Amino acid sequence: MPVLKKSEIKRAALVKATIHLVNNQGFHAAPMSKIAKMANVSPATIYIYFENKQDLVNQVYKEVKAEYMQYAFETFNADASIAEGFELVWRRMAEYKLKDIEKGFFLSQCENTPMIDTSSRQDGIKNLKPLLDLWDRGITEGIIKPLSHQLLYAFSIYPLAFLLNAEKRGDLKITTAHLNEAYQAAWASITQ
Repeated sequence: MPVLKKSEIKRAALVKATIHLVNNQGFHAAPMSKIAKMANVSPATIYIYFENKQDLVNQVYKEVKAEYMQYAFETFNADASIAEGFELVWRRMAEYKLKDIEKGFFLSQCENTPMIDTSSRQDGIKNLKPLLDLWDRGITEGIIKPLSHQLLYAFSIYPLAFLLNAEKRGDLKITTAHLNEAYQAAWASITQ
């Protein structure tokens, strides 16, 4: 495991504190002073790494989204069948969000807030390119419904956020059976 520099440790603590506070108190109830206190750094330290709160939240969102997408596509093979490729990506997305529920929940919150700026959202979408390409190939082959990427995402991927939120609130303990049923529903929702 690589040795982290003191500056990397402080920045990582700020990222972790931001995720925790946003998840538990919301964007607007997570002031920079609370983030600094939770990260055990002085409030001025935040400004070494981030311009302001908007920059902090955008950067954390982009980093977590990139990590999530990297995990989702780590074992992806663009030459796999549409069904195999989609199932692999879908299950890896679910696995990531359940394995690191705090980051998964943070991403869910970011998808539903105006706090994330357009540029940061666009950066997040770029990370989805392998999935978007798979869907386009599936549409061309007549396997995937000819819908916009947004609708395909809404019906097949976004329900993971709902399940994750239910798990985080304690309303549901997601089991393998739930995941299998959710995957089947996701696949059925986008295929012809």
